[in-house]
Amino acid sequence: MREENAVVRRMTLEDVDAVEEIERGCFSVPWSHASFVREVTENKCARYLVVEVQGEVIAYAGVWLVIDEAHVTNIAVRADWRGRGYGEMVTRALMQAAANEGCIWMTLEVRRSNAVAQALYHKVGFIDVGYRKRYYEDNHEDALIMVCEHLPPPQAGDGEL
Repeated sequence: MREENAVVRRMTLEDVDAVEEIERGCFSVPWSHASFVREVTENKCARYLVVEVQGEVIAYAGVWLVIDEAHVTNIAVRADWRGRGYGEMVTRALMQAAANEGCIWMTLEVRRSNAVAQALYHKVGFIDVGYRKRYYEDNHEDALIMVCEHLPPPQAGDGEL
């Protein structure tokens, strides 16, 4: 069950250490601290959200905005907070924020073996469209390509990235 006081907000430089820690706990080839700093400070196409509970960052999600497409870079929930709906919360917030920025569809890649993530993405409206062979560098696993062509309607002033 989710905490009622969970807040989804834009990621700041002050969040990078917590996000990097979540990243290291979730992915076999994690992004570096410097990568997240660049995403927040230099990449004009990058947008990131975090979920904060009682002052702690417990989840995050990122996207690159390219014309009318939002491409998900990463979505992760701290291990001790999984299974409580925060992955869905941050994914839906990311979808809304992308729609608010003018995007009409969203894409992502996910490991073929990651059934939990695939179930979440299907739940929020993504469909399977293909595979990228040997996509992941650590074990050369294939990636499932997923697309959501039905982002929520834009909402002025709500969830902007």
